[in-house]
Amino acid sequence: MTTDTAGTVRVVLPGMLRDLTDGVGDVATPVAEGGTDLATVLDRALEQWPRMQARVRDERGEIRPHVNVFVDGEDARRGDGLATTVRPGSVVHVLNAVSGG
Repeated sequence: MTTDTAGTVRVVLPGMLRDLTDGVGDVATPVAEGGTDLATVLDRALEQWPRMQARVRDERGEIRPHVNVFVDGEDARRGDGLATTVRPGSVVHVLNAVSGG
């Protein structure tokens, strides 16, 4: 993706769920100059794909336990969760948790 990042956040979606986003894996999402909370960024990035939105967040709007969200490489759960401030130029990665034995 080669766009100007001023005023936008890059949201990267997991390859294994791109069938829910019509194959889109990278979404440029507008944010306010001073930043926007992660909940709003996810809402804006996923608004056109309700099924993907439902896979990432539960009925209360919380990030599902099997999904990890990172803002500039930092796990949002270890910070302020959905209240994490996301600034212009940031990169948000949405990843499915991987487990097994």
